[in-house]
Amino acid sequence: MRVTTAFNLMLSIPGASVASVVFAPEGIVVGLRRRPGRPRCPCGAKGSGTYDTSGRRWRHLDLGASKLFLEAQIRRLYCRRCDRVVTEAVPWARPRARHSRDFEDVVAWLAQRADKTTIARLLRTSWETVAGIVTRVVGQAIDDRRLAGLLRIGVDEVSYRKGHRYLTVVADHDQGGRVVWAGEGKNAATLGLFYDELGESGCAALEAVSMDLGAAFKKATDTHAPQARQCVDPFHLVALANEAINKARRWSWNLERDKAKTPPRRGRGRPPASSPPVPRKQARWVKHSRWALLKDPDQLLPSQLDVLHELRRTNSVLYRCWQLKEGLRDLYRLHDPADAPAHLDWWLAWACRSRIPAFLTLSKTVRTNRHRILAAIELGLSNSKLEGLNSKIRLINHRGYGHHSATALIAMIYLCCGGLTITLPTER
Repeated sequence: MRVTTAFNLMLSIPGASVASVVFAPEGIVVGLRRRPGRPRCPCGAKGSGTYDTSGRRWRHLDLGASKLFLEAQIRRLYCRRCDRVVTEAVPWARPRARHSRDFEDVVAWLAQRADKTTIARLLRTSWETVAGIVTRVVGQAIDDRRLAGLLRIGVDEVSYRKGHRYLTVVADHDQGGRVVWAGEGKNAATLGLFYDELGESGCAALEAVSMDLGAAFKKATDTHAPQARQCVDPFHLVALANEAINKARRWSWNLERDKAKTPPRRGRGRPPASSPPVPRKQARWVKHSRWALLKDPDQLLPSQLDVLHELRRTNSVLYRCWQLKEGLRDLYRLHDPADAPAHLDWWLAWACRSRIPAFLTLSKTVRTNRHRILAAIELGLSNSKLEGLNSKIRLINHRGYGHHSATALIAMIYLCCGGLTITLPTER
């Protein structure tokens, strides 16, 4: 069997046949002969004329320990649709690529599972080349159809670099939290770019949008999709309650610590068991009560339960803060969502009567966002899927030891979290 025939059978290059095989120092160079036909523009239109022809080389999958390159003569043509002179498209490589389609698909498949440095070493290339291939594959694989039929979406931000550098991520609740859009920044203008890409008809079709308590996402949604019901994520609301109880704990600890500096004079004899504890001991109880106050009551250790019992006996203000926090969490444990408005109104009245500054501030925030909180309970929406996506995005970023630009990280997010399926050459 001739060498060209053997390589023709092994490679099966679409749209061409093997004309020559050269064993060069840099690797195996396979010359291709194009099948006759009119050249096509990368946009898909047929060209009306040919300007010139030049040789081009593409890196293909390795053959054993040897690199393999494809060479062919490529024509330039005038495209009436693009109204410019372009290089013709070839079936074995993507436009403006120096690697074959099979090589790039292998790189993209590996990028879903490994860092770029490992891929570069395995395939004997550079991590910059891997990043460019990922961007090119994602740009071709992703299309505008991912934005079609969106009804319930979630919006969240994720930090990707020090210096308060954020990405805004939009996911589809009805597709298992699949990422449909990502952009740099976390302000209203950034989310506005998503709504602009979605279009007026897409924005009008939105039924619900889950988000945090920030004003930026609310402003953009009010502007572009005012009919959509906004749902506040329960995690962020409970986090505000935890922050309020922590402020109250620090205030109480400072107060008890000041009392401990000037302890009251004691009389003769041993104090009775019902007397209040020594100020220094009471300050220590308050200082070490953080996790007993913040954790779920069902997960408290016996020692933490003892702390709560001690606070109930000696620090009514801090114990009431804990009750308020748990009362707000009970809002999301109701069996019937129809009971949520009455429960929330009861909690707001209780928080106002408590006269605790931290929870008075929290009650104002809750009252302002009352309809958004109740919408989340009624529709059963939260940003839990997006929080899981954020963890995966951070893992992608850490796996690559950071990314040189937001564009490169966004391409990786689409590749790993956008529902893209990369088919290996061996699976076709």
